[in-house]
Amino acid sequence: MANQDAVLSRLMARSRRVTAAEIPALIDEAGRRLGLSTTQVYLADLQQNRLVPMPHPDPAAVTAFEIEGSMAGLAYRTQLVQRSRDACTAWVPMFDGMERVGVLRVTAPRLDAGLLESSEALAGLATLLVRSKSAHDELLVTQTRTRTMTTQAELLWAFVPPRTIGTEHVTSTAILEPAYDAGGDAFDHSLGDGLLHLALLDAMGHDLASGGASAVALGACRATRRAGGSLSDIATTIDATLSEWIPDRLLTAVIAQLDISTGQFTWINCGHPPPLLIRENHVVPQALEFPAHLPLGLGLGPAAAPAEHHVRLQPGDRVVLYSDGVTEARTSDGSLFGEQRLTDTVIRSMASGNNPAETLRRLIRNLHENHRLHDDATIMLVRWHPD
Repeated sequence: MANQDAVLSRLMARSRRVTAAEIPALIDEAGRRLGLSTTQVYLADLQQNRLVPMPHPDPAAVTAFEIEGSMAGLAYRTQLVQRSRDACTAWVPMFDGMERVGVLRVTAPRLDAGLLESSEALAGLATLLVRSKSAHDELLVTQTRTRTMTTQAELLWAFVPPRTIGTEHVTSTAILEPAYDAGGDAFDHSLGDGLLHLALLDAMGHDLASGGASAVALGACRATRRAGGSLSDIATTIDATLSEWIPDRLLTAVIAQLDISTGQFTWINCGHPPPLLIRENHVVPQALEFPAHLPLGLGLGPAAAPAEHHVRLQPGDRVVLYSDGVTEARTSDGSLFGEQRLTDTVIRSMASGNNPAETLRRLIRNLHENHRLHDDATIMLVRWHPD
């Protein structure tokens, strides 16, 4: 068995000038040098239903797995290593920060503690290699899609950040459906200067102009924030930009920030459903409900800037932001999914031990199985866990 550091350094050096298609063979070779028999990279598809294998030197090793009901899926859902009873196969989660990417399947005559530790290190490096090429290598895009994407959805996915970000003190995760046909919804979250920055946008309509309006709003949001603008400044910039360049489109939004050290949550609401505050597995009634400002795009000017609202979160609190496409989804008998079902689903899932990203994956799965979406459905779940 070769030295772990030397093997991983060699893998990193050799990966710099190869395509994504060549990465699995390099990882498999590195695994053998570490004492493993085989390795195989599996990536989660866009809607997080299946784990899809990357091309492998051994065609027999490329079988996809459902995320529900498989050992591979269990490793992905829990972000914990899963080992077969005979200790010859293990599924090692691949995640970049808080973002779940897939799993690494490893085999050996006997996976002892040392080999498992090496497998986790290999999975970590494999994740970084995959992520480094995901922005420009078509294989990684096509491998994780199950059907063709519309032009407006392609536009939105090019602008939105990773679905899950966070630190040891805060987690933010979001999900956007219908993934292949999204029209006007978009989300944004980022970390900087001790703050978690958040935005959930819903442009009028469900066409390319709607996707363009949301993309423009995301650009205006980031440019204003990075120039030191306040939440109200962000809103007025989006309003003016849409009014000038896409004058026939309005957009609702919740734009917020969380001070990670103090729990101070500040937000503005421009014509959007109010955020929800969940504390100790109960919704705090009307905690974040204030009269909403008008939607953006009317060109009202800085004098009509929306008011900022403030609340101090308690450790463990969760804030839910969502678009009305979630609560307005209908069952076959015509009943609405509704706000109550939304919060109940989140509370039950997190109470059973699911992390925020898995909570939203399960929520959307339930929504698809039992309801029909009539509009974009976007949900953002923020958890403040400073202790």
